[in-house]
Amino acid sequence: MAKRIDLTKETRLSSKSSKFGKVNTSASQKSSSTFKKYVIKFAWLVFYAWIASLVMIVLFKFLPIYFTPTMASRKIDAIMEGKPSKIYSNWTSYAEIDKNCALAVIASEDQLFPEHNGFDFEAMWGAMRHNMKGKRIKGASTISQQVAKNVFLWQGRSYLRKGLEAYFTFMIELIWGKQRILEVYLNVAETGKMTFGVEAACRKFYGHSASEVSRAEAARIAAVLPNPIRFSIQNPSNYVQRRTNTIQRQMRMLGGKKFVSQID
Repeated sequence: MAKRIDLTKETRLSSKSSKFGKVNTSASQKSSSTFKKYVIKFAWLVFYAWIASLVMIVLFKFLPIYFTPTMASRKIDAIMEGKPSKIYSNWTSYAEIDKNCALAVIASEDQLFPEHNGFDFEAMWGAMRHNMKGKRIKGASTISQQVAKNVFLWQGRSYLRKGLEAYFTFMIELIWGKQRILEVYLNVAETGKMTFGVEAACRKFYGHSASEVSRAEAARIAAVLPNPIRFSIQNPSNYVQRRTNTIQRQMRMLGGKKFVSQID
């Protein structure tokens, strides 16, 4: 006798399995589509940020830079602490700043400035080996790197900021050139409490403009650059005085003002 086959149960199971398969496939496709949308949006965001950075870099090649993130940070900190928050800064063109200032900061901060492409890899490797020994943290930033950080970025230590610093350093070396980088540095470098640039420092601490600065005065400004909050131009410590003398010797060894004439 032929056995009766009931297809109803199998049909129901097959139908359920098919529905679950469609649901899982649909969810997977939806998740993949959402992920792709976020990736595309992120890519466009990065692209727009890159374009904006290029626009800023090109504009800042020609325009005076009156305010920087570092100035903003110092002002906010002063306001929150209830201290005087006035920023002392006087933008001055490179031609109007005595070359002793340029020579002093190069002798003190970055003697290979005219030669390198923004990075002193030998100094960076030396600083890394020094820091790996657990000693006091030592930096090896070039003048170009310091300008990139002060003009475009925030203070602090992080891989993100260092990566952006490398990008902006490369770009300003490519687009600005050495003389513009040095001009910006001489105008935005922190030279004292709430004081930025050599012109403001000369007027505030010496009573004259940066066009009249002497070798010793320029060297003393450069001597406080590693920590202008701790060290003082107006009331130099023994350390600052010794460092000032050292910088003056280095200025002479570099060849005096003739050394900066090679900077375009």
